[in-house]
Amino acid sequence: MSEVVVLGAGPAGCAAAIELGRGGGKPVLIDRNARPGDALCGGFLSWRTAQRLGQLGCSPEELGAHRVDTLMLYGPGRSVNVTLSQPCWGLSRHALDTRLRALASEAGSTLEVDTIREVDGLELHGRSSHRTASALFLASGKHDVRGSGRPREAADPALGLRLRIQPSAGLARRLAGRIELHLFPGGYAGIVLQEDGAANICMALRKSLFAAHGGDPRALLGGLARTHPHFGLRLEPHWAEAQIDTIGAVPYGWSTAETRPGVFRVGDQCAVIPSLAGEGIDIAVASGMAAAKAWLTGGPRASTTFQADFHSAVTGPIRWAGAAWQVAERPAMASAALSAVRFAPSLLEKVILATRLA
Repeated sequence: MSEVVVLGAGPAGCAAAIELGRGGGKPVLIDRNARPGDALCGGFLSWRTAQRLGQLGCSPEELGAHRVDTLMLYGPGRSVNVTLSQPCWGLSRHALDTRLRALASEAGSTLEVDTIREVDGLELHGRSSHRTASALFLASGKHDVRGSGRPREAADPALGLRLRIQPSAGLARRLAGRIELHLFPGGYAGIVLQEDGAANICMALRKSLFAAHGGDPRALLGGLARTHPHFGLRLEPHWAEAQIDTIGAVPYGWSTAETRPGVFRVGDQCAVIPSLAGEGIDIAVASGMAAAKAWLTGGPRASTTFQADFHSAVTGPIRWAGAAWQVAERPAMASAALSAVRFAPSLLEKVILATRLA
């Protein structure tokens, strides 16, 4: 009998593998890395994400995650401090993915290391193997596999950039108990401490802003630090020596209701919410769990119904997050929005709730 294959051992793939394994599915979990790295996106976990991870037996608090109770917004000429209704968490993807892989193994999945170069329906062509799956859970994250790519048609596409600033007393003091969102014309940066005390700086930027700095990420960061002093204060001495990770043409705002029979698209392969919402990991985990449950009850044929249903569920949060992103990257609109939030914090709470997946 053909295998049930989960392609990608990130949060979406592991969530699917855990649910499949616990339901008797015995999936093969394929990833190009034998050990988890520290992925560019996903270092912040909302309270909704923490609740959903708890259903899998993964507690951010038990993994030493940095507790976040406050959101600090820095925009054009002003800042706003908002107390969050429930605690959130800063946790590295290395710590999260390591725990989820362990849970997937405990549930009965088998991890195989291979680089899958092409997917043709249920046929997987890898560097070291070729296989035919009875069902495929496509969970390759923001990286597309040939034969299963997503459209990238934006005139001024978004790029992802991330660096980690080593622990220091100054960072620990400035970022204690909070996540910061710094708004720039054409982009934004989220900053949060993680379990080891390092500051994770994750940015979404328009390609035009990147090009205006010669396509040099260090020149970009240095320029933003000079024009946005609060952001500059987070770049500790020697920040330029830190590794900077980038990813191009992220299709924020995209989601799909369509798939091939037997192929379950999960995580960023089914929906990409703008990162300022802080809900990407929840969508990844929720989609993986829902897809696995669909297969357990309906087999491979359930893929098309699952895809349509999940697309319907995620459309609202993505639309709200996209609207917030458009406001954030336009100085006049961002300034007006921050003024409104300063006098009526409940407005921001409503937007936050609207970007959560039910």
